[in-house]
Amino acid sequence: MVSPDSTPAQRPTSLTFSAQTDQRFFYFNDTRNSDDRRVPVNVWGVQAGFLFPLKRPRPGLTNGRPVGFRAGVGFFFTNQTIDQPGLLPNTSESITRRLRYATLNYEPFVFRHKTFEVSLPLEIGYGWSRYEHTHERPNEPELAKGHFIPAGVGVGLSYMFPHPRWFRPLRWFGVNFLAGHRFTLKRDIPASQINYNGWYMSVGPAFFLENFTADYKRWRQKRKKKE
Repeated sequence: MVSPDSTPAQRPTSLTFSAQTDQRFFYFNDTRNSDDRRVPVNVWGVQAGFLFPLKRPRPGLTNGRPVGFRAGVGFFFTNQTIDQPGLLPNTSESITRRLRYATLNYEPFVFRHKTFEVSLPLEIGYGWSRYEHTHERPNEPELAKGHFIPAGVGVGLSYMFPHPRWFRPLRWFGVNFLAGHRFTLKRDIPASQINYNGWYMSVGPAFFLENFTADYKRWRQKRKKKE
C-alpha cells in the first residue's frame, strides 16, 4: 500500500532548516540568437533557510504539512561567452561574462497538501559582474566590471514522491518546477547594452531536507524508547 504521508499532522513549534541546489535557465534580454530570439543561460545556485510554522490554521496549509513560509539566502553564479559585438562600448569580438550574486528570499506557500505544494518565491539581491576578452590579452585582461541589484518574483511547484509504509526514504525526493521574471533595480554598466531582465525557469529533482530531518528525529525517538 502506498501512503502519501502516514505521519499524523502536527503543528511545528520551531523552525525547520531547509536547503537545496537551484539550477536555472535565464533568458536575459541581451542574449539573443541570429533570429533575435532570447536563448537560455545556465545559472547555478544554492539556497538555504528555514521553514516557519503557521501561527494560525489556514485552509490548504494545515493538512499534513503545516508550514506557512520559507525564508533564507541564496548564492548564484554563471560564466557566459557572448558573441555580440557592441554589447560593451568599443568591443568588436566575443567576450566572457562572469556573474556572482547573493539573494534574500521569501517564499510564502499558497497551497501545501501532503505530496504537492505551490509557493510564490520573492527575491532581492546584490551582485558582481566582470567582463573579459574571451581570448586572453595579457595587457588588457579586463574590459569592465560593476555591481547590480537583481530582484525577482515567481511561482514554484513541488511534488514529493508518495512512499510505501515500509520505505519512508522515498518521500525525501521529488520534482521541482520554478518559473518567474527577473528584473534589475540597479544596472552594473549603464553605458552599455547589458540587460539582465527576462524570464527564468527551472525543472529538476528535489531533495526535501525537512522530510529527512523529521524521519531521522522519529527514528531517534523510537530507538530511545527501545533502550
